Amino acid sequence: MRTVLVIDSSPNLSASVSRGLTRRFADAWALAHPGDRIVHRDVGASPPPHLDADTLAAWMTPVEKRDADQVRLAALSDALIDELFDADVVVIGAPMHNFSTSSGLKTWIDHVARAGRTFRYSEAGPKGLVTDKPVYVISSRGGFYSAGSGGEAADFQESQLVHVLRFMGLTDVTVIRAERLAFGPDSAKASIEDAERQVDEIVVGASASRAA
Repeated sequence: MRTVLVIDSSPNLSASVSRGLTRRFADAWALAHPGDRIVHRDVGASPPPHLDADTLAAWMTPVEKRDADQVRLAALSDALIDELFDADVVVIGAPMHNFSTSSGLKTWIDHVARAGRTFRYSEAGPKGLVTDKPVYVISSRGGFYSAGSGGEAADFQESQLVHVLRFMGLTDVTVIRAERLAFGPDSAKASIEDAERQVDEIVVGASASRAA
């Protein structure tokens, strides 16, 4: 049995493109792999809190020396990191907000990208500690920022997220992109359908490799 961690980050709970695509991924995966476990983390509806000095101090205190308040302050970050380590497959719904990730996804990043837990520094430089699992980033944006669009320099959404994932050791990252969503209904429909096709192909490919 494998565990699939699905992370939604859009605060738009009813009409989000990224949520529709993560739901399609999860539903298709559940149908193709009925024995697998799907864990859902919604940082759009329930975003992790912004970091403060007390939380950072709790992280920096050895586990055996934390007082009750520090245990409480570190609990969410520890749980999010444990979810990431426990997952065999990770799916992240990532809408673009003001050229970057949503604030809920950014605070998730801040809670899971922790020195000593998901990466460490050495004389040879940083080393990611979360490895051996594919990550599927389902990206949605109203504009056009892909290679060749001329808008690449304004993309701090996918570039940031993919960089952080790789920094933590998650180098097997696939981006499924729905963009030009604000370019009219025909453009949005075509882009969403193309992203849906990619989702379906990924699930079918995972089924084939598993059967082999």
